[in-house]
Amino acid sequence: MNRFFYTVCIRLLSPGLLGWMALRARRAGGDWGVWSGSRFGHYAQAGKLEEPVWVHAVSLGETRAAQPFVQTLLDQGNCVLLTHMTVTGRAEGARVFEQAIAQGRLQQEWLPYDFPGCTQRFIAHYRPSVGVLIEREVWPNVIAAARKARVPMMLVSSRFSDHSLRQSLRAGRVMREAYDSLQAVYAQTLNDAQRLEQAGASAVRVSGNFKFDICLPADKVARGKAFSAALQRKAIAIASTREGEDEQFVNAIVKQDRRATAQGKSLAERVMFYLIPRHPRRFDRAAALLQEAGIPFVRRSQLVDMGEAGASALRAGGEPLVLLGDSLGEMAVYYAGSHVAIVAGSFEPLGGQNLIEACAAGVPVLVGPHTRNFEQAVVDAIDEGAALRVQSPDAALQKALQMLDHPQCLAKMGEAGAHWVQKHTGAVARVVAGLNELRSEKIHR
Repeated sequence: MNRFFYTVCIRLLSPGLLGWMALRARRAGGDWGVWSGSRFGHYAQAGKLEEPVWVHAVSLGETRAAQPFVQTLLDQGNCVLLTHMTVTGRAEGARVFEQAIAQGRLQQEWLPYDFPGCTQRFIAHYRPSVGVLIEREVWPNVIAAARKARVPMMLVSSRFSDHSLRQSLRAGRVMREAYDSLQAVYAQTLNDAQRLEQAGASAVRVSGNFKFDICLPADKVARGKAFSAALQRKAIAIASTREGEDEQFVNAIVKQDRRATAQGKSLAERVMFYLIPRHPRRFDRAAALLQEAGIPFVRRSQLVDMGEAGASALRAGGEPLVLLGDSLGEMAVYYAGSHVAIVAGSFEPLGGQNLIEACAAGVPVLVGPHTRNFEQAVVDAIDEGAALRVQSPDAALQKALQMLDHPQCLAKMGEAGAHWVQKHTGAVARVVAGLNELRSEKIHR
């Protein structure tokens, strides 16, 4: 299939695709701007940035991954146009880069739909000096519009699975041309690089994963450790749970609580579980599940309202067993305050979630069986002694509770994780150097 027939297909399918997106936005909540002018490349005001570096981070995960890269660009004096497709990604970008937005150095926008007219108007309006796609967001008409306007495009920190390769090859010529039109491609691993070359990309380099360049905010790490110390209990973080997992972990907590009670012990006196859904739209659902199960819990948002005296209030309030992580931008707080981290998204066939942030915090990690989106990182972390794989939420909780009885093992795994992350830093510096070379070549043509 060539790009002409690709465009015909998406035009024919557009009513259904836009309806699906509107339904998704309604379920997720927030303002997705599904029918807004910017989604179609129409803008009420002139672009505020002069020849910005355009960075596309489609959703929440990509926005978090791009954070050190975007910050480096800002620190070098660049203006940045940051685009998204989802409301969670846009909200995270607004939170993380609040100061740069207020200073007029960074602007957020929706990426337009992949119709030729929409993408051409977008490029003409913002006139980026270079475009950077994070991880795997390759859209044929976006790439073609940039090529026509002589805007060099990069795909960076790219992961490309066997499944992605098969999909790309099935699409045929349209995707081969899109990948071939990229001026620079930086893959996370050698295997990703080889698959990208099979898909049509040329001159692929292995730069590593942006997520290793994470710098945990010192104030949040300090808050997490202070909270843990005031709590006077061990903490197990159940992080980034996704659809179907909250129920399983709630049931597993009930089972462990009953087991402790049968042995004449109180689980709540020994440990607190941090249950942290990945998406805000499921906070209330998770709260309802805990309430239905009869598990004493408290919302993190309630403690934030109390200030840092919140941990003391917990002890006075009857030892809740679960802290529901319904606050945004506090994952570093949760990890820094925990003794074991169970990184979810991996207990249902959803591809897994990023375990690097937990390892960077020096916390031992447990993951489930489904980790294809982060498979190389998971395998490497296990090989380094920083992580373990378990098969179910029940097994994860049981293993985590056992690990709490072995502080030397916890310390060894935590140190291994921090060392592993430090060993793999540098992806951002390599990509920024390549971006600067690309812009210099453009200027001197």
